Amino acid sequence: MEPFIHGIILAFGLILPLGVQNVFIFNQGATHNKFTNALPAIITAGVCDTILIYLAVAGVSMIVFSFEWLKILLFLIGFFFLTYMGWVMWKSTPEVNTNQEKSQFSARRQITFAASVSLLNPHAIMDTIGVIGTSSLAYIGYDKWIFTMACILVSWIWFFSLAFSGRKIGQIDKTGKFLTRMNQASAIIIWVMAIYMAYHLYTLLSI
Repeated sequence: MEPFIHGIILAFGLILPLGVQNVFIFNQGATHNKFTNALPAIITAGVCDTILIYLAVAGVSMIVFSFEWLKILLFLIGFFFLTYMGWVMWKSTPEVNTNQEKSQFSARRQITFAASVSLLNPHAIMDTIGVIGTSSLAYIGYDKWIFTMACILVSWIWFFSLAFSGRKIGQIDKTGKFLTRMNQASAIIIWVMAIYMAYHLYTLLSI
């Protein structure tokens, strides 16, 4: 029971902050007229987190991240992608009418963006390695996999809950003004993350 509780508390603490991934999932839940239409983003984010957590516990990701050039490449790609994603979010203007579908992300675009904000986010990867990966060293055998499954379970529940909350807000907002402001706020958060990533990239290149 201890590794299960430990995994839940740890994973929830890591996933709770308002990061790019959370903003995107919430946004998809809010802007789609049906909850099921946001499933591609939810499932993709869940699968990506599952992969990252598994690799962190298995120790594979720590080995990969020991290469300095790979770390620089991830920060570089992440910066450009987040800058572009922020622009897309800012330009998106949801409207509550028959043309609403025009402002929605297609399933393919949801999958692409969800995978990118999950796998091209060096900070998320380092948090997973540094916190979940390191914490898993306290357990062996069966207990280690109980801890791992608890972390994965929290990710999936959180993403579904986040999209569902976004959907409820989307239903309340009949004019679409709140969703437009939310998109703009999301864009600003994403751009701040991009700037923060650029700073770390500069630091790495200056060493």
